[in-house]
Amino acid sequence: MTQPLVLTLACPDRPGITARVTGFLFERNCNILDAQQFNDRAANGGEDRFFMRVVFDPDGSTRDMLRADFADLASELGMDWTMVREDRPRRTIIMVSKFDHCLVDLIYRCRTGELPIDIVAIVSNHPREAAIRVDIGDIPFHHIPVTPETKPAAEARLKALAEATEAELLVLARYMQVFSDDLSAHFAGRAINIHHSFLPGFKGARPYHQAHARGVKIIGATAHFVTADLDEGPIIHQDVERITHADSPEDLVRKGRDIERRVLAEAVRLFAQERVLMNGNRTVVFRG
Repeated sequence: MTQPLVLTLACPDRPGITARVTGFLFERNCNILDAQQFNDRAANGGEDRFFMRVVFDPDGSTRDMLRADFADLASELGMDWTMVREDRPRRTIIMVSKFDHCLVDLIYRCRTGELPIDIVAIVSNHPREAAIRVDIGDIPFHHIPVTPETKPAAEARLKALAEATEAELLVLARYMQVFSDDLSAHFAGRAINIHHSFLPGFKGARPYHQAHARGVKIIGATAHFVTADLDEGPIIHQDVERITHADSPEDLVRKGRDIERRVLAEAVRLFAQERVLMNGNRTVVFRG
């Protein structure tokens, strides 16, 4: 049985795009299984943008054949687009420092089939015994230490590893090192980070203890793409947790870890299912 394909596209908005895309698929006897679209009406005289995600049954046509045919339409309409198999697990590198709660959760969800990813490597700036406290099975582990003096060489090793493993996604699962501008650009649109997000915000060491001292009532987490602007990349997913006066700093840490792993896992799922499209400094997320 032919596996469904996922087509995603973004282009300048104009009349008839939906008709052109669905007509293209109809002419090739493809059956649309799911379709979502969004028209971004630009402010301040900017360019309106159109975004679309379509899941369809190719009915015997090969992906390469459909891609070749669609390229002409995409060029005519100025599209940024992808067409991939829906069931293909995305090859993923997970990066971690000394907090492994997000890593463990991603491994569990991958092994149970909840996340359509293939974990091709785990990378840490600490030795395995310091970074991971659970059995990772046969997933390759790479210790890439980072110091100010070795950072360029360490980043070169990461690039080489990603190329060798054909990684499509990097997940910074509480990886406590800042990417250089060069590395951020190299992995633009395919590296996801997770960080806490408080109201108000607290930066630096022991953020949950800072939040407790201020008596916050909401804590949260944000998953976003990595950019040269630290923790300011396009946001993919966020969530919050209610806090009361009775919660201790340790309670905030516990609840914070729980929400971090949930938010990161959802961001990875959305990315792996081709549901996240870049829109400048923002994202369009087709949920399902």
